[in-house]
Amino acid sequence: MKMLFADAAPPKLNLGKKLLLLNWPFLLLITAIALVGAAALYSVAGGALEPWASRHVVRFCFGLALLFAVAFSDIRWWLRGAYPLYLVALLLMIAVPLIGVESGGARRWLGYGEFTFQPSEMMKIALVLALARYYQWLPPEKVWRPDALLPPVLMIGLPTLLALAQPDLGTAALFAVIGCGLLFLAGVSWLYFVAGIVGIVVALPHAWEALHDYQRERVLTFIDPERDPLGSGYHILQSKIAIGSGGLAGKGFMQGTQAQLNFLPEKHTDFIFTMFAEEMGFIGAVALLALYLLALLFITYMALRCRSTFARLVAAGMGLCLFTYVFINVAMVTGLVPVVGVPLPLVSYGGTSMLTMIVGLGFVLNAHVNRKVTFRPEETGPL
Repeated sequence: MKMLFADAAPPKLNLGKKLLLLNWPFLLLITAIALVGAAALYSVAGGALEPWASRHVVRFCFGLALLFAVAFSDIRWWLRGAYPLYLVALLLMIAVPLIGVESGGARRWLGYGEFTFQPSEMMKIALVLALARYYQWLPPEKVWRPDALLPPVLMIGLPTLLALAQPDLGTAALFAVIGCGLLFLAGVSWLYFVAGIVGIVVALPHAWEALHDYQRERVLTFIDPERDPLGSGYHILQSKIAIGSGGLAGKGFMQGTQAQLNFLPEKHTDFIFTMFAEEMGFIGAVALLALYLLALLFITYMALRCRSTFARLVAAGMGLCLFTYVFINVAMVTGLVPVVGVPLPLVSYGGTSMLTMIVGLGFVLNAHVNRKVTFRPEETGPL
């Protein structure tokens, strides 16, 4: 049966058919999450569209145009272009420490004048596509072999090390989690993961010595935020105060004292969930998380319906990216993990991160639209 699918001519879809196949409820769901973000940014600015809410909406609309372009494109383009796109993203990340723009003591951006972007954001999509491309080619009976594991480990390890060198611990963690998650979904034996965890534990003392001073301070602050309440522990302490003061139903829209009185730092980016929880309370926070959960369930459903390994892993990989962003951000602002500077998808203010996430969701929709497409053996060669 598998050979019959492999030899069959893949179906051709016109634009009208693709419009019918698009998962419109999922699109409405991510639009609703983005509108929650716009409302939160409006509140953060004290009831003004400028400087954040209006730009957030404009960027989302631009992102939707990119989403439709990706969703309606031929999935074979992305299969053929996965490795070149990964290579371009990798070269851009290598260029960051050489010609990158420095901000806040870190060199993570490339740009000219006022235009800047983070190559690491591009790499998140490129990594998913490259790994999905590799496992589309690799026969299932070879997935367990150590020599078959080396290429994807290198694909994950190179951008992870480059992100650590920027330094950007949050992005490095995202690369590692997304990459390892895709390896697991591709069928790699759990014994490799056990060996990897043991290796990480053994390497922890060396990793601690390699951390920058501010990164060590973040870990120590995570363990005991009150050791420096006016310094490194200020962010997380104010975040916990804001979330706790919101109570069950919250203080009301634009009534959050920690945010409106500027006690809460980075309230429009990394700590926007804190501001939202203070104003909307436990009920509002759970409702927002429920929207994310529903989006992840949609993505899981769409991934499972794909016939090809490439489409299935692309959809699952973008879902992993969304989950990791949400989990780390919420865990960060509630004190469950150290503060690493990861935005809340579609809600936090930020251009590159929002566009990257929307394009990633466009690939999920592309996989869903092309869910019945299969690839012939000559289309899935090693290169």
